[in-house]
Amino acid sequence: MRIFNSFGLSCLLTAALCVVPAGASYAGQTFSHRARPGSNGFNPADLDRSVKPGENFFEFANGGWIKAHPIPPAYSGWGVTRALYRVNQERIRKILEQAAADKNAADGSIEQKIGDFYASGMNVEAISAAGIKPLAPELARIDAISNLKELQAEIARLQGMGVDALFDFGEMQDFKDSAQVIGVADQGGLGLPDRSYYLDKDQKSAALRKAYVKHVAKMLELSGMDKAAASEGSKNVMQIETRLAKASMTRVARRDPHAIYHPTSLEQLDKMTPDFSWQRYFMLVDVPRVKSINVTNRKFFEIADTELKRVPLNEWKTYLRWHLLDAAAPYLSRPFVDEDFAFSSKLTGAKKLRPRWQRVASAEDHAIGFAIGKLFVEKYFSAASKQRVMEILDNIETALRNDIMKLDWMTPTTKKQALKKLSLITEKVGYPDKWRDYSKLTINRGPYVLNMLRAAEFETQRELRKIGKPVDRGEWRMTPQTVNAYYNPSMNEIVFPAGILQPPFFNPNAPAAINYGEIGAAIGHEITHGFDDQGSQYDGQGNLRNWWTAGDLKRFKARAKCISDQFSTYTVAGGAHVQGKLVTGEAIADLGGLKLAYLAYQASDAAKHAQSVDGFTPDQLFFWAYANSWAATTRPKAAQLKVRVDPHPPAEYRVNGTVANMPQFKKAWHLTDSSPMVNKHICQVW
Repeated sequence: MRIFNSFGLSCLLTAALCVVPAGASYAGQTFSHRARPGSNGFNPADLDRSVKPGENFFEFANGGWIKAHPIPPAYSGWGVTRALYRVNQERIRKILEQAAADKNAADGSIEQKIGDFYASGMNVEAISAAGIKPLAPELARIDAISNLKELQAEIARLQGMGVDALFDFGEMQDFKDSAQVIGVADQGGLGLPDRSYYLDKDQKSAALRKAYVKHVAKMLELSGMDKAAASEGSKNVMQIETRLAKASMTRVARRDPHAIYHPTSLEQLDKMTPDFSWQRYFMLVDVPRVKSINVTNRKFFEIADTELKRVPLNEWKTYLRWHLLDAAAPYLSRPFVDEDFAFSSKLTGAKKLRPRWQRVASAEDHAIGFAIGKLFVEKYFSAASKQRVMEILDNIETALRNDIMKLDWMTPTTKKQALKKLSLITEKVGYPDKWRDYSKLTINRGPYVLNMLRAAEFETQRELRKIGKPVDRGEWRMTPQTVNAYYNPSMNEIVFPAGILQPPFFNPNAPAAINYGEIGAAIGHEITHGFDDQGSQYDGQGNLRNWWTAGDLKRFKARAKCISDQFSTYTVAGGAHVQGKLVTGEAIADLGGLKLAYLAYQASDAAKHAQSVDGFTPDQLFFWAYANSWAATTRPKAAQLKVRVDPHPPAEYRVNGTVANMPQFKKAWHLTDSSPMVNKHICQVW
């Protein structure tokens, strides 16, 4: 269920739409966090001393932790960041349970809304008794479609409820005028995670497609269709989605902002899709004054328009029915939940459904997270921690400023522009100055699925109301309790929610070397995104504009290609290759972030008085801390999924692939040139 537009965001951690998705909570395991309150942030038990640092630094730094923390059955993977999310989710659970128990909360208050939302999700008896009934009016509307005009109206209606019907429509900052919000029409309408699942010819993809068709048929049958009609309908759904997949751009191609920026007037829209009335569509979604929008992939919409005419109406009705069920399944009765999980486990490798409270808490957090966030910050965020983090941030920006001035491959002309952009970066730490207003969102104690649909509709309307208006530069795209961070190129801003400003990323009791290796590297990562292969195409005001000289840009691209080529050599379980061109931006940010954090640490007062801990020098602790912040393991199926869709490299390569490019790492651990952790041809960008 699409909750909000995250066009262009570059996130620190792996997560759909740069937030923790409703179906992917990271809680549910008893664990011993390495950064216990009062500890110095270093736990020797996390190490695997049977592995030499110069052979596999990721295994050396994290082997003990990984052995002590096997993946729980309900998860596709486990790591220290997921353990941190568990801490936050337990806190969120307390907030939700307390609100749900408060029968005196004022009607319309935040406490009433989050309490009723949670109560509706936890009322298993009512959810079971209702079955598919809460969706009956929507299913009836789909069944009643009798012509192309009504079909298009229903597509608009379902999109408004967060259902991925045919394509996506939302808002974005204009790439060429970052002060303005424009409408954007984007490819969509697929039930599988990526176009490659429909088109790849390998045996695993073919088997997954067969399983997907059976899954769609089962869900249609659960919704009331007879078995034969459901079976035939699922095949039709696959045919429609396959044609949409063929028209869709790859994730690698979409990394080029120029490739997805095509301002298109109403007249051009009408020519592009003669059988789809955009003027009527804009009226239906309540943005009637739109004169032009960005169409990310014109070929996709030309094909979609052809399909609207070519595919029989009954097949389109089955397609819409399926996508509504797919969006709503986690919030319906147990048969739908079980079938939804049974198929998703084929993608992720998860072996067990998570406890209900975890699923409800993460779904609600995703749906109305800023309401929860306000109470979260009041209870759990330390102003002192924010101040310490800001000091590290300032030092890292100084390190980048000095680094740019010393670059031998960049001319003074480009350096001047880079320094100007750096000076204009906006820093958001902790929580927003202005909280999101949920007063017009109706939440009650049931049915649960309708609360989810209304929340998605509320958020969609909030987005669309921005179109044609000036950008609100105070807005946050991530809730304060989120364990993540991001850089937004159109805003030229870095954002660090309160949720990530905790161990393992920040520990006020740890030596400075550890904090610089963890939160420092994370801050450096986000700042570097402003100068990676994507972010470098935007200027300090957030406009898509070339500020490079031709020679400097050529040299920069060659350095970025070095990173892409390096990461393309890595594989995951089953032999699937990392897509170097997909992960280039994140890998550049990892390398730049770690280098900047190291330089900032070396220039800090704390480094002058730093001492060894348990026999490890401050520099060794710095690199260990970076590696240990990525301690994680992933099931093979999930790893294979991620290399298809995730712009982040796998955790092992975020560590080993990054440190292998740093002479400072080689020196800290006394490695030779022949070490596997020292690249023969070092890649350096910033």
